[in-house]
Amino acid sequence: MNIELRTDKHIQSSDRLISYVRAELSQEFQRHSERITHFSVHLSDENGAKGGDDDIRCMIEARPAGLKPVVVNHRGHNIDTAIRGAIDRLKRSLEHVIEKKDTIRPGALEIKEMEDEV
Repeated sequence: MNIELRTDKHIQSSDRLISYVRAELSQEFQRHSERITHFSVHLSDENGAKGGDDDIRCMIEARPAGLKPVVVNHRGHNIDTAIRGAIDRLKRSLEHVIEKKDTIRPGALEIKEMEDEV
């Protein structure tokens, strides 16, 4: 599982921040580690030095093997809130996408059986 972290000019990337993001993603997506090939995390401070409520934005893109990328965004008042919110959203989205792929629709099964008979 490859994890990439990018920040804008208002958020300083550090070894501590990189370790924190890696630890959070690894912990939350441990059961899907075989299916997810890449995470891309983008942190930005939308108001820069002006400050403001919920101005830190975290965008996470996950690339599950064999599926289209899943992208989520979350805004928070600090980096931790933005990251945690985005991870929670991504977890729900990925579970939905993976569950949908793993679930066989009854109509699809009937068509396959009909093709086998012909």
